[in-house]
Amino acid sequence: MSINSFENYPMSWQPGIDHSTKPLYLSLAKQLEQDIVEGTLIPGIKLPPQRELADFLDINVSTVSKAFKVCELKGLLSATVGSGTFVAFDALSNAYLLSDKRAPNVIELGATIPEPDSYEFLVSQLKSMINEPDIVKLFGYSRPNDMLWQKDAAVKLMEKGGYATNIDSILFSNGGQNAITATLAGLCQHGDKIGADPHTYPGLKTAAGMLGIQLVPIRQRDGEMDELALMDACKNENLKGIYLIPDHHNPTTHRMSLSCRKALAHVARNQNIFIIEDSTYHLMCLKKLPAVATFAPQQTIYIASLSKTAAPGLRLAYVSVPDQYKKSLSKALYNMNISVSPLMAELAARMIVSNNINAIIESHRKNTISRNKLANQILTDFICDGDETCIFRWLHLPNRISGSAFESLALEHGVQVYAAERFTVGNSLPERAVRVSVGAPETLAELEKGLIILQQLLQTLR
Repeated sequence: MSINSFENYPMSWQPGIDHSTKPLYLSLAKQLEQDIVEGTLIPGIKLPPQRELADFLDINVSTVSKAFKVCELKGLLSATVGSGTFVAFDALSNAYLLSDKRAPNVIELGATIPEPDSYEFLVSQLKSMINEPDIVKLFGYSRPNDMLWQKDAAVKLMEKGGYATNIDSILFSNGGQNAITATLAGLCQHGDKIGADPHTYPGLKTAAGMLGIQLVPIRQRDGEMDELALMDACKNENLKGIYLIPDHHNPTTHRMSLSCRKALAHVARNQNIFIIEDSTYHLMCLKKLPAVATFAPQQTIYIASLSKTAAPGLRLAYVSVPDQYKKSLSKALYNMNISVSPLMAELAARMIVSNNINAIIESHRKNTISRNKLANQILTDFICDGDETCIFRWLHLPNRISGSAFESLALEHGVQVYAAERFTVGNSLPERAVRVSVGAPETLAELEKGLIILQQLLQTLR
């Protein structure tokens, strides 16, 4: 069909393509990416059907399909069976939330960092270790005998979080995000699909984009992943696995119900998909709920990180891995050279086995509760999700302002928050909300100042 026959035909995108540039699908993919970056195609817009676009450009449908797939794997497009292909709402979002380019004197209310007053317990433990006569051994490579008792410490920590496992399942990772990345690298192939909540941890998005893995948003019911929607996605999208944050979900703060944990585990077992359970915030919760892994132990990679409950600088995560996945994940960790510092591993293990970790967690909880009380007082006129022990809040915005617009407005007034658009998966519609960290400011006074600025901005928008 000639291109001229589409002169007056309504199409959301009418690209030009140089037929002499080979391969054609990469040329088309480059044009599509350029039009998204330049704003010719805005987030959420539906692209023409592939056959229609192929007719318009006088090329094969397979060429269009390849071009769309290239852009899907970059996170630029989101395709839904029966609905079509859309420019992803998060196509231009920046998943890296800790920037070194931020202006000085900006109050940090964006990054999910635990309040710093509780680090003294770690400092005291570290000082006592440094004075030991054989401290030099901790500056070499890890030794097998050391790893055994450190794995036992990992099991004890997981038990505190509601999951009973054994030392044979334990692997070490240099932080939670590295554990997630290694899991995707070890268990997935380029082009595989992973289910996630419509808003999710940006580190997952970064890792998936780097590895060419497509994230599929799973419809929610009452704020948590719907098991029927997950089942449909398994069948229609051929999911390889799902990613879950059951406690203090990042960014929405939601805590998954017991019935939902059981239902999702049931689907995973029946559909033979793996679960990545990110328990980063589990230990901060006052009331314990069983981990999802309890109900699907042979399907679940359970990640227990110390970055939010002890200190980010520990850079240590324990991973409980079922036998069927352990070899692949262990190999991925090795090939990515994600080795754990013997000094940090020893420090963490001693804190756990001595139960000093309880004092750190309790101190974090106490200080976080005080910070949340302050947030509740200042933002009392606004909807701000999150319970008293959660180190961040999900602030819903008034009127029609978007999260990204409010993020920019807040930054102009000296406060860093993070918009819903940064957390959005695929073609999910971003909530009009921002994530506000109550733990990041160094002092209560700094937190109060930042919250008052946000309150004043919100008042002007009502």
